[in-house]
Amino acid sequence: MLKTRPPRLLFVARSCRWYATRPIHVDILGERHPTDEITNITPSILAKLPLRLHTRPKHPLHTLRTLIESHFPTFKHHSSLSPLVSPFKNFDELSFPKDHPGRAVTDSYYVNKDLMLRTHTSAHEVEVFRQGDDRWLLTADVYRRDEIDGSHYPVFHQMEGACIFPATPEGMRHVAEDNARMRSQLAKTNIVIEDVPHVAPTNPAQAGHDPAHSALVAEHLKLSLNGMLLALFGGATPLQVRWIEAYFPFTSPSFEVEVFYRGKWLEILGSGVVRQATLDTANVPDKIGWAFGLGLERIAMILYSIPDIRLFWSEDERFLSQFKENEITTFKPYSKYPSCFKDVSFWLPQGSALHDNDFCDLVRDVAGDIVEDVKKIDSFVHPKTNRASLCYRINYRSMDRSLSNEEANEMQAQVVSRLTELGVEIR
Repeated sequence: MLKTRPPRLLFVARSCRWYATRPIHVDILGERHPTDEITNITPSILAKLPLRLHTRPKHPLHTLRTLIESHFPTFKHHSSLSPLVSPFKNFDELSFPKDHPGRAVTDSYYVNKDLMLRTHTSAHEVEVFRQGDDRWLLTADVYRRDEIDGSHYPVFHQMEGACIFPATPEGMRHVAEDNARMRSQLAKTNIVIEDVPHVAPTNPAQAGHDPAHSALVAEHLKLSLNGMLLALFGGATPLQVRWIEAYFPFTSPSFEVEVFYRGKWLEILGSGVVRQATLDTANVPDKIGWAFGLGLERIAMILYSIPDIRLFWSEDERFLSQFKENEITTFKPYSKYPSCFKDVSFWLPQGSALHDNDFCDLVRDVAGDIVEDVKKIDSFVHPKTNRASLCYRINYRSMDRSLSNEEANEMQAQVVSRLTELGVEIR
């Protein structure tokens, strides 16, 4: 629940954010938090916080989570950590650069300068390692300001996995033995693995790591995840898996993995050897290990053939009744309702700017999941007045019913009203 001060325009040039009202405080999950000049969390996002789709039996995200957990039977499972974290915990503890774009208020949701909604499950790495868990999986809802279309949503669900070992000769001997066991098992399966040769200068072992130890841990990571991918995507034909070198602030060396599924290569997850600075902060400096993170919606949309990310939030029984616990089934579309496109053009106040994510959040607060996508279709600066003009096209389409033109007009009028409160001039 938001309590607000009287309407006024607040424009912060550094972040290109607009507010018609300034929250005094925000009530989140039963607790009240003060706000400040960078607060940008919205009512539509607050409404999602208690829902936790990954905990709902039979829901595709819950089934996918359960299938992955069953592949790692010796790992501890976490799924109830609070989404509220400090920026330090979300970024600094994981070695994010100070200028990383994810820190920007245009990309992340802030309650205030000291509190935000986690943008990834890695925000909990340090605390879980610190409490003594060497092997764990963590599933959670995460929040990022984003565009509106069929594959992007400001709330989604990630699964993080990690495994650390004693950085000793004995510890590495056990890793090598485990690697040999997994190699032998995979050799008997229907999987074809393409592993791009490691290029140390661009994706190096960390300075404090024995390169041989780092290589063993990276191999353990790949073998563990190849088995998981086979369990999720394997079938009658050989599963093709491709490993690609990558960069992430919190691992090195780092890797992405793709699978060839239904005729095309699909990016599945990111992974790598955990930054030693993370383990040092967690008070386990004598360990070395790996971590991976994946988006549950991304994989569920592939496996279940779900065409629109909004459907995961549907309460329509025509959607929910299609799924069974611990079983992946192909989604059968029950309708395709017509689109209703509406354009809005406006002049910005002199010297001002508006980020696309700010406009998308405004539209979400008005129309929620009735909006299928939003596109900027025009942008120009008047040569004489130097005023900037923007034009957005909003596609209103319900997933569950036909939407009348009158309903779309009413929502569009609310969008226009919200814009004028911000000081823009409608064209």
